[in-house]
Amino acid sequence: MSRQAGPGSRLAIRLRRRLGFAAAWAADYAYVARWQIQGFLAPAHPEVYLRPAQVAEPREPVILIPGVYENWQFLRPLAQYLADRGHPVHAVQALGYNRGTVEEMTRRVEAYLRRRGMERAAIVAHSKGGLIGKQLMLGPEGHRISHLVAINSPFAGSPYARLFLVPSIRAFSPRDRHLRGLQANLQANSRITSIYASFDPHIPGGSRLEGGAQHRPGRHGPFPSHRRPGAAPDGLRGSGPGRSRGTGRGSPFSKGLTVPACARGLTTRRARAMG
Repeated sequence: MSRQAGPGSRLAIRLRRRLGFAAAWAADYAYVARWQIQGFLAPAHPEVYLRPAQVAEPREPVILIPGVYENWQFLRPLAQYLADRGHPVHAVQALGYNRGTVEEMTRRVEAYLRRRGMERAAIVAHSKGGLIGKQLMLGPEGHRISHLVAINSPFAGSPYARLFLVPSIRAFSPRDRHLRGLQANLQANSRITSIYASFDPHIPGGSRLEGGAQHRPGRHGPFPSHRRPGAAPDGLRGSGPGRSRGTGRGSPFSKGLTVPACARGLTTRRARAMG
């Protein structure tokens, strides 16, 4: 016969949980600071990732789209991971720190696609980058994109956005006209995989996308930390539109899970397209 935990035990459990969350958040924000600083002081040249490792079968090119106030250098661990597995990885330097409107940033990616003559490319995007990716898929250059893997993207917005005066953040408000229009358009959703944490303090409503494939790696947080790529679960294998995978547990920022989940997302989407 099981005994109920007393008040002291419940308090200890809650305290341990909160301390664990706090420690994980601190570690991940430190990771964010590290890559932002490293990208500024010791930037890599994006051409390095256009020459991927040799693999048995050529793999589709990948376009990286960072989140707001991020440049592509922040996603370098992801670029390296994908390049090591045979994907030519493209960074759109014209995005800068991604502070413009979704429409403006989309036009910059469209120009890059036309200039490079890219076809059947995949997009891997973080946060705001997922909105740009979806906008791109719905636009005149959408035929160049095979699918989108979005990491913690605010497809339904964030209620906290309206608390900011900065237009680049207020654009994530659920009341924003453009965001609502993008959310209502389901045309491209079947070609989108949304990878999101079980809890994201920046997007409390989550990143579930109607009609898209869903994957929750079982972690918390808004940032794609990639220190332990080998720690990934099976990710998206076998998932389909509208289905969700994940444990519902977590520590902040999808640490160590986002990179391989993205790679598996690319593999799964490619298999579906060929099938």
